[in-house]
Amino acid sequence: MSTTTDRNIARAGRNTIADALTRAARRYGDRTALHFGDRTWTFTGLYDGAGRIAARLLEAGLVPGDRVAAYGRNSDAYLLLYLACARAGFIHVPINYALVGRELAYILDNCGADALFVDPALQDMADPVLAGMEPLKLVGTTHSGDGLDALTMAQDDAQSVPGDLGEGIDAEDLVQLLYTSGTTAAPKGAMMSHRALLAEYTSCIVELELSAKDRALAGLPLYHSAQMHVFTVPQFLVGATTWLIEAPLPDLCLELIETHGITSFFAPPTVWISLLRSPAFDARDLTSLEYVYYGASIMPVPVLQELRERLQGARPFNCYGQSEIGPLATVLYPHEHEDRPASAGRPIYNVETRLVDEDMNDVAPGEQGEIVHRSPQLLSGYWDKAEATEEAFAGGWFHSGDVGVMDEAGYITVVDRTKDIIKTGGTMVASREVEEVLFTHPAVSEVAVIALPHPKWVEAVTAVVVLREGAEASEDDLIAFAKDNLAPFKLPKRVLFASELPRNTAGKILKRTLRDTHEALYD
Repeated sequence: MSTTTDRNIARAGRNTIADALTRAARRYGDRTALHFGDRTWTFTGLYDGAGRIAARLLEAGLVPGDRVAAYGRNSDAYLLLYLACARAGFIHVPINYALVGRELAYILDNCGADALFVDPALQDMADPVLAGMEPLKLVGTTHSGDGLDALTMAQDDAQSVPGDLGEGIDAEDLVQLLYTSGTTAAPKGAMMSHRALLAEYTSCIVELELSAKDRALAGLPLYHSAQMHVFTVPQFLVGATTWLIEAPLPDLCLELIETHGITSFFAPPTVWISLLRSPAFDARDLTSLEYVYYGASIMPVPVLQELRERLQGARPFNCYGQSEIGPLATVLYPHEHEDRPASAGRPIYNVETRLVDEDMNDVAPGEQGEIVHRSPQLLSGYWDKAEATEEAFAGGWFHSGDVGVMDEAGYITVVDRTKDIIKTGGTMVASREVEEVLFTHPAVSEVAVIALPHPKWVEAVTAVVVLREGAEASEDDLIAFAKDNLAPFKLPKRVLFASELPRNTAGKILKRTLRDTHEALYD
C-alpha cells in the first residue's frame, strides 16, 4: 500500500478524546448537557465553545503539546478549558485550588507551564507566584469576562474554528498531567494519554451503568480525577445531563436532588456523612436518587449501613482506584454490598489486578500484599521523574502503594497504604510533606505525621512531635506555623507531643504503632 493509503487508514481508525467529543456532540446535539448557575449548555454548545477556546489559544501562540494549567474552582469554564485542550492537542494541568503559593509555584515550574488560567476569586494567590517566575506565553482567567477569558472565548460566536482542529493528535499524545501526592514533599505529575483516559471512560460507562437517562449532580472538584474522569466526561460521552456546582454543600445538594430529580451523585464518605447529618435529609424528597457512588477514601461500614437504610431505593457503588489509573480500578456493585460491605470490589473491565509480595509473587487468598495493576488506563509515566516511573512499573505492573487482601472470589479489601498517603475528606495528603514543614520549626526535633480515624474527615492529619531539649512550643504554635506553608486541608487537626518516637531495629519510625496508640483520639 502507498504511504498515502497508510495515512488514510490511520486517520480513519483514529480514536482520541477529541474524536469521542465529536461523536457525542453529533449524536446528542441540542439536548442539554450541562447546567451551571444560570447558564445552560447543549452538547453542541459545549463542543463548539471548546473549539472556540482551542482556536483562540492557537491563534495566540500556543502549539499542541503546550501545558495549559487551570487554577480554579468548579465552573462551566473550567470544564470547557479541559475540553478545549483535548480538542487542540494541549496538555491540561489541573491544579488544586487550595494550594498555597510555593505549592502552586512548584507545579507550574515542574510541568513547564506555557499558559495559566486563573479563577478570578484566586487571582490574589496567583499574582505573587507569577511575579516570581519567568513569564508564561499566556495568562488568562476562567470566567472573569475580561481579557483572555475562557468563558468569553467560548461564547464568542465570531471566533472561527479550523476544520482540521485536532487532526494531528495521536492516541498516545498526552492530554493531561494529573499531579498526585507521593511519599515526598514534591507531587508527581501523572502523564495521562488520550488512549489511557478513553480506556478508563469506557470502563466507567460499562461498570457504573452510565447512560443518557442520567441526571447527574457534580459537586466534587473538577481538578480531582474522580469527578472529571469517572463521571463528568464519561457522562457527557453517553448523553447524560449534569448539574455542576462549585462545592458539595449539604443543603444545596439535597435541594438540587429534590428540585431537579437527580438520579446520580458521587461523593467521598465525608460528603455523604455531611448529607446524612443535615436536618434537610429527611425533609427532602430524595426518591429520584438511583445511583449512589462513593469513593476517594474508605467508607466506614456504619456510615454505609446508615446510607443504605435511609436511601433504600438507591443503588450504592464503591469506586476504588487512584489518579494514575484514570482513576477507577475496582468496583463493588450494589448487589455485593450485603455480603462484603467493607470490600473495594473486583477489577473493572479494562483492569487486571494482583496482590503480590516484595518479590512480585502472588500472595495467597486472605494474605496481605501490595495491589498492582496492568491496564490500558495507566499513566505513561511521571513527568520529569524517571526514577519514580521506573519504581512504579517494576516487574511490568503498576505498583499502587496500597496494601490489600483478596479473597478466593477475587474481591479486594484495602487495608493500608505503604506510601503513607492520608486521604482526608477525599483529598490526598503526603505525610512527609507535612513533616518537612514542621521540621523547619526551630523547636521541633522529630515529627511523624499519621492518619487517624475521624468522624467527619474519615482520616485526620495528625502530627506526633518530639521537641528539642529545652525548647518550647504549643500545639497552637505549630499549627499556626504550618498555616504559612501548607494548604488548609493539609494542616494537622491535632499535634501530639512525645518524648520519643517508636522505631524498629533499622531505625525506621513505626507509624503503625503510633496509629494504634492514638486510634481513639477523635472519638
